[in-house]
Amino acid sequence: MEVQGFFTAIIIGLIIGALGRLVVPGKQKISILLTLAIGVVAAILGTLLAGALGVDDTRGIDWIELFLQVAFAAVGVAVLAGTYGRRRH
Repeated sequence: MEVQGFFTAIIIGLIIGALGRLVVPGKQKISILLTLAIGVVAAILGTLLAGALGVDDTRGIDWIELFLQVAFAAVGVAVLAGTYGRRRH
């Protein structure tokens, strides 16, 4: 991953975190900052996986890469919401 791709993944990650939270059904009892952090990690992981699969550089919008990023974010939000929600009760 190039440096530009890394910074782009961080910026896009902020949006990806919100999308991941929207994809997960129900109410998540995690902070918005944690959601954004999940989004940044998910964006980086999705970008790395897309690069490994060879689908990171396509014409137009990289839909597969975006799907991978949102999927990582949704899984991260679901796991942490479940873990965090149980600890607070």
